[in-house]
Amino acid sequence: QVQLAESGGGLVQAGGSLRLSCAASERTVTVSAMGWFRQVPGKEREFVAAISWSGGMTAYVDSVKGRFTISRDIAKNTVYLQMNSLKPEDTAVYYCAVARSVAAVQSGSIRVWGQGTQVTVSS
Repeated sequence: QVQLAESGGGLVQAGGSLRLSCAASERTVTVSAMGWFRQVPGKEREFVAAISWSGGMTAYVDSVKGRFTISRDIAKNTVYLQMNSLKPEDTAVYYCAVARSVAAVQSGSIRVWGQGTQVTVSS
């Protein structure tokens, strides 16, 4: 079973930047798509971004377009989320995910979840 190791969360001021990393334990030949979700207490987990492994096709939730960039390093079996111009409303636990396609990530059809990493943005 594939496992995901997340890192890069922390506390930053509004307008600052963070880069999240998520390393998968399997070779990329077995990975179709990866993505990121976020969740705050008492609310539903929200799709943030996704990327296809072979072609690099990406998708984002409207609220992060132009600020966040998802990318992947095939040799390292790793997906990244570069977060710029952070806002207090970006504060959440961010979860990495593996799915069969970008569309599956967007719809919440997830095969494997990461443990989550806390991102806190102060005003």
